[in-house]
Amino acid sequence: MPTKPVTDNSFENEVIKSDKPIVVDFWAEWCGPCKQIGPVLEEISNEMSDQVIIAKHNIDQEPNIPTKYGIRGIPTMLLFKSGELKATKVGATTKSNILSWIKENI
Repeated sequence: MPTKPVTDNSFENEVIKSDKPIVVDFWAEWCGPCKQIGPVLEEISNEMSDQVIIAKHNIDQEPNIPTKYGIRGIPTMLLFKSGELKATKVGATTKSNILSWIKENI
């Protein structure tokens, strides 16, 4: 399952009301490390589609939600479960680190 784009307007329905745990990757077109982890998140989305949803939120096009959650640096991933923010991961890292972080928090 490919990663799902999320906007400021769809955030409430897509993320907060999601019945599955969801990781939101906050990114921007100009961010090198964001582009680095993009393919990794696509792989995780495909491999763990039965357990978690991976969503992408472009901070340049949709600035309100990142401001609300105090996103200062990107990439930042927020993991939500049952409508609540459960975990935060800042910066690009390896696939195994991201997988461990997701599994610890879902």
